[in-house]
Amino acid sequence: MLFARRSAQHHMILPITIYSHEVLRQKAKPLKGVDKEIETLIAAMFESMHNASGIGLAAPQVGRSLRLLVLDVSCLKNYKDEKPMVVINPHILSVRGACAMEEGCLSVPGVQGDVVRPSAITMKYRNERFEELTAEFSGMVARVLQHEIDHLDGKLFVDRMDKRDKRKIQHELNELTAGHISADYPVELHPATTASHAE
Repeated sequence: MLFARRSAQHHMILPITIYSHEVLRQKAKPLKGVDKEIETLIAAMFESMHNASGIGLAAPQVGRSLRLLVLDVSCLKNYKDEKPMVVINPHILSVRGACAMEEGCLSVPGVQGDVVRPSAITMKYRNERFEELTAEFSGMVARVLQHEIDHLDGKLFVDRMDKRDKRKIQHELNELTAGHISADYPVELHPATTASHAE
């Protein structure tokens, strides 16, 4: 999503899938429960997100086509009291308002663009204990949730950009597709092809 510095340990860091990776265009599968494997994946996703200075990360971004995302906006100035969230099988029930904001994405490094999204959402989801919850979210949390839910549906923020704006970044997208990547975190271009720290 957007970027903010955060220190992290490095023993569970997974490579981030990049723009042209096929998993990013798949509709992710719902989870049927939370077992030890999923608990380990959740911990690794938080660590990978913090290592990459992200505030949201969806399972397809670490190569797993599952309806699972994590977010932590507590590093942002106005959100210091927000607790990290684990979101499983999310379903947006209703939306209200609209606002434009510049977005970026760990899977599309070096590219930013304005995206219009609802400013508040009501969402049904399950937490890390697989308990079903319904809650309303607004501001940055609502935006991050919508951005990450897009990943679960095989969409990227660049798909929502104005066509004229997207034309301006097409060269950068072509470079990512060609494997010309500048990122200070491990990345995966294609299944079973891992690169790290390409400059």
